Amino acid sequence: MTNEKTPADLTITPRDRRFGRGSAQDRWWLGGDPIATAFYNALSITFPRGEAFFIDSVRAHRDGVPPKLEKEINAFIKQEVIHSREHIAFNKRVEEAGYETRALEQSVIESLEMTKGRPQILNLIATMALEHFTAIIAHELLANPRHLERADAESRHLWRWHATEEIEHKGVAYDTWLYVTRDWGRFRRWRAKSLMMLVVTKNFMRERTRAMLELLRQDGLSGPRIWWGIFAFAFGNPGMIRRIAGAWATFFLPGFHPWNHDDRKLIALAESEYAAALLPKAAAAV
Repeated sequence: MTNEKTPADLTITPRDRRFGRGSAQDRWWLGGDPIATAFYNALSITFPRGEAFFIDSVRAHRDGVPPKLEKEINAFIKQEVIHSREHIAFNKRVEEAGYETRALEQSVIESLEMTKGRPQILNLIATMALEHFTAIIAHELLANPRHLERADAESRHLWRWHATEEIEHKGVAYDTWLYVTRDWGRFRRWRAKSLMMLVVTKNFMRERTRAMLELLRQDGLSGPRIWWGIFAFAFGNPGMIRRIAGAWATFFLPGFHPWNHDDRKLIALAESEYAAALLPKAAAAV
């Protein structure tokens, strides 16, 4: 069984890159904006543990899948391992900039501990929903460069590199789920994934907001003005949550698949921009 919605010529390529080694990172590395910085820092704190969860959830269902999907799962795992490594390094720079992140990391660990012992299919559905979140955020980051245009170069390259690979493997967890549930009826599938997405969305919004507020508190920033600033950042300008809302809603449509929208052109664009950014360094080294 294969999924015809996943492009037949799709390649998932682990890019073993390293960012920010040996360089200091400003406390407010995104153009001096504490709220924007807090948003990405809060996301990054979840990635090392979260992506390990994604790997385990998909790998638990790898045996017996079609050869093409097995190859894609293996590449997905390699990409996620490298992502975890780079965000561990990024999070270390966040700490070196003066933030205390251990309590936030512990909160992520505790939430994942709650998944132990439950049926593996539930973890796979949760992974599928979260992968849709990461894919639509990745699309927005690459489609609208202004989100990261004021970031320092190393941080900008890190987040755009991560985004390219999130787009590239955005269908792997979904295709794994489709294969595992191939004997389920359409309504059962739709009900399971829709309920999980609602739970995941509630938890994602609540926990990332809580993490942002804690990081901003460490900056000495709190109160109604900061609450309004977070709301404006999410739904006004640049409006990350507002901009991904439509793509988020497509998850609930009959016939949804991550590759209903083939946005690989953004990967090619980001790769060419990354190569162009490295040319001056290469020339200077000659």
